[in-house]
Amino acid sequence: MIRRRRELRSPSSTTQTATAHRVPWEVDRSAPPLYRLVNTSREVLHGVSVSISGRSRLSVSAPSAVVPGAAVDATVTGPDIAADTILVVRWFRPDGTEYLWNVSF
Repeated sequence: MIRRRRELRSPSSTTQTATAHRVPWEVDRSAPPLYRLVNTSREVLHGVSVSISGRSRLSVSAPSAVVPGAAVDATVTGPDIAADTILVVRWFRPDGTEYLWNVSF
């Protein structure tokens, strides 16, 4: 018995293909507990916020917009940040798309 192979298709004919976007941040880890998040893109990033998940403490003064080459300074302190802490960076690209990025220590 020969069975025909069927291709599975999305139920919606208006499916959009997502394009990957390079993370526009570089983390300077050279002076802990200070971590600098540098905007390495060519875009101004808007609505930038930094938060933390875990048992550590965060002190940050994030401007609402970060121009190319500028940085956001975050001070993270705790007993063992490598084991139980994640820094979460949120921003909007110029087209209004929201992004989140996790930074592990």
